Amino acid sequence: MTVTTGPLHDLLRPAHDHDNLDAWRWSVRRQLVPVRDGLVRETPRRHEAWLSARAARALRERDTLLARLNRLATQVLSAPDVEPVRSELRRLLADIDRHAQRMSDLAYDDVELEIGGSE
Repeated sequence: MTVTTGPLHDLLRPAHDHDNLDAWRWSVRRQLVPVRDGLVRETPRRHEAWLSARAARALRERDTLLARLNRLATQVLSAPDVEPVRSELRRLLADIDRHAQRMSDLAYDDVELEIGGSE
């Protein structure tokens, strides 16, 4: 998964200038699109039996992340106070980073199995 979250991290910094709150809201909303697209593009691979449970868990986790992202994409435009939304978005990005690491670990374990492991 190649999700680019750097620009969104920059927008969510506490010190970010909020002189034009509407422009900030739309900028955040625009930066959520590539994050969402990266999650949607994840395609499940066929895994060995011992990896299939982890792969299924990763897909369920991805679906949960997408649901949270969609909910927050609406809230960023409509919430009267953006600080709770900003905090939730930061948590979401941390969870997406952990999910990306799990997907990477799953792919590594799959490749390790194909080439014979450590023995």
